[in-house]
Amino acid sequence: MASRSVNKVTLLGHLGKDAESKFLPSGVSVAKFSVATSRRWKDKGSDEWKEETEWTNVSLWRSENLTPYLTKGKQVYVEGRLQTRSYEKDGEKRYSTEVVADEVILVGGGGGERQDGGGLVSQPRSAQPAQQRAAINYGGIDDSDVPF
Repeated sequence: MASRSVNKVTLLGHLGKDAESKFLPSGVSVAKFSVATSRRWKDKGSDEWKEETEWTNVSLWRSENLTPYLTKGKQVYVEGRLQTRSYEKDGEKRYSTEVVADEVILVGGGGGERQDGGGLVSQPRSAQPAQQRAAINYGGIDDSDVPF
């Protein structure tokens, strides 16, 4: 019997700087950015509030449509998986851990986002082509069936 495992990360935080995007030789784009998440707690001994901010590196593949909106200070919701890789620098083995995003949603208003309270959304990797989604969502009806 195979064992089960889960590698799922969910973040809600703010971008520390504008996303950096590039196209790889294969033609696929990747955006890299960092998300700040904070937690607050009350110190037991002094009744003082303490705050800690964690910075998480994120990679978003096939991101050319969303990258221009990933600017410093924007609040984002990120779902993805944790990935650690190793590399050598100056003869020393180093490690890098990041979240590989499956979905990124801009949270809040303004900046070209939808007016219904939602935000701009990256297309999940598992998304089907638009024609297939339309057929599933509307019982086989496509644009040619609409009378206007």
